[in-house]
Amino acid sequence: MAETNIKPNIDYDKLSFGLNNVAPFMFVATWDSECGWGEGELKPYGPLPLFPSAQVLNYGQAVFEGMKAYRSSKDRIVLFRPDRNAQRLSDGANRLCMQPFPQDRYVAAIKALVQANIDYVPPSDKGSLYMRPLLLGTGPTLGISPAPSYTFVVYAACVGAYFKGGQMTPIDILVEEQLHRAAPGGMGGTKAAGNYSPVIRAQLAAKKDGFSDVIYLDAKTD
Repeated sequence: MAETNIKPNIDYDKLSFGLNNVAPFMFVATWDSECGWGEGELKPYGPLPLFPSAQVLNYGQAVFEGMKAYRSSKDRIVLFRPDRNAQRLSDGANRLCMQPFPQDRYVAAIKALVQANIDYVPPSDKGSLYMRPLLLGTGPTLGISPAPSYTFVVYAACVGAYFKGGQMTPIDILVEEQLHRAAPGGMGGTKAAGNYSPVIRAQLAAKKDGFSDVIYLDAKTD
């Protein structure tokens, strides 16, 4: 891993939830049927090489997580139950017939990434270092099938609250009565990438009317 002594120039009072302050290092590991999961390594944040025939681009084998590292009032860096995120990613991988990333190594990778990007963890009560673990079917395939190889990557960014106004500010939620997000026997319980783009339509309409987000009704009874 390359060393850097450059301190980030971040205005912590103007943090938003976005990629304005991407951390300089990401963690990357790969899997194939011959070698299994490689050790993985910290790399400078940057593009991932993909063939147009990558399974994830054609058939959507992708699950992800979202988690944060905070700086406490005692200047300690703290995480909230990373083992649970590791378990959920593994459950999602099994649902999509993907090769799960070992849960103990997931937690170790998260801790290594936080340490590498420690200068991007904001002061106490100013925000967090948001981390986005991704498990992707990056191997090429033409027919619909599990990918022949996978990539596990975690990148990070210094962020503020997800909603404007801060964590404790009340928000207005629109009850969506036309569209559904999950159904019995479906994928609603899986944090798959493909579960998220379909909600953009409802969210954009709600935000246009002044709402912060959308809540969906029970697809079985509605």
